[in-house]
Amino acid sequence: MKKNLLILLSALMISGGVATGEDLVKLELEYPKPMFPGTPKPIKVPNLEPLVHGQRPFIMVPPGTVNLAEAKEVTSSDDWPVIGELEYVTDGDRDGGDGYFVELGPELQWVQIDLDEEAEIYGILMWHYHAQPRVYFDVIVQISNDPEFKEGVITLFNNDFDNSAGMGKGEDPSFIESYEGRYVEAQGQKARYVRLYSAGNTSDTMNHYIEVEVYGREN
Repeated sequence: MKKNLLILLSALMISGGVATGEDLVKLELEYPKPMFPGTPKPIKVPNLEPLVHGQRPFIMVPPGTVNLAEAKEVTSSDDWPVIGELEYVTDGDRDGGDGYFVELGPELQWVQIDLDEEAEIYGILMWHYHAQPRVYFDVIVQISNDPEFKEGVITLFNNDFDNSAGMGKGEDPSFIESYEGRYVEAQGQKARYVRLYSAGNTSDTMNHYIEVEVYGREN
């Protein structure tokens, strides 16, 4: 009995909390070139997790999991980006240099990816900007089958510590941007649309995205 319980708990941990009934495989991720060496100067924001250099541990997903976001349509709360194009968000290029990111206006902004149809989503990997260490505020990641995000909204990540975005106080940590991006577990939730919020950063008031990858399987 005890042995069976340990096996079940282990399977749940490896699969990100979802018992899939399938043999899981390692998710193969590609990372861009690091843009800054060493430990950055101290950044003082609430609930900040330490930056650890070195690629993250293996992420295990069901077979057939791929990046569903590649080349998919991107819309935004900012119709006229200050720099770049919205298509950069899903163009497959994770480079942190100039010419590879889209810059949206100040205050709370969002980008939204249409996966074309409902899919099983296991994780979302995002790069805001990694040419220098900085922290983005009010990072909220949501999925839904409603393009207006008024019904059936599932929040996967929320580090808005003071509810300044008006979507509830978040408990997730603030984090320093790096070449590894930020991976958010989705645990096989089903949705068609992915929306990501931010509200400026510790370097300026603007909002940036280099790339967003949505790992899952089509239904």
